[in-house]
Amino acid sequence: MDTYQGCARLEWWANRSTSLGGFDVRVTACATGSDWTCEAVLEGPLSADGQEVFDFLMQADPVFTLHFDEGSEILVNVAVAMAGDGGRLALTVHEPAESVSAQSS
Repeated sequence: MDTYQGCARLEWWANRSTSLGGFDVRVTACATGSDWTCEAVLEGPLSADGQEVFDFLMQADPVFTLHFDEGSEILVNVAVAMAGDGGRLALTVHEPAESVSAQSS
């Protein structure tokens, strides 16, 4: 499979039980050799309140959980592809920094 297109949901979690925001997106992921690229477009324009929440969460920490319709999920870094580009977002896999204890082993 070289390309995947489908619906998903970006959610920002404060902890394991508290989601502070969720946004429906249309995702396009493309395999390019041994790498991949992924972009998402927000479904419909956000309300003023929704845009304020999204902007706040992006400034707090642009790591979201991307939930796919079939139930899988992945942590992603979200970046606005270009201001005024209809809500187009660039997604990359979030790779947490190694913990201090893992580095000292």
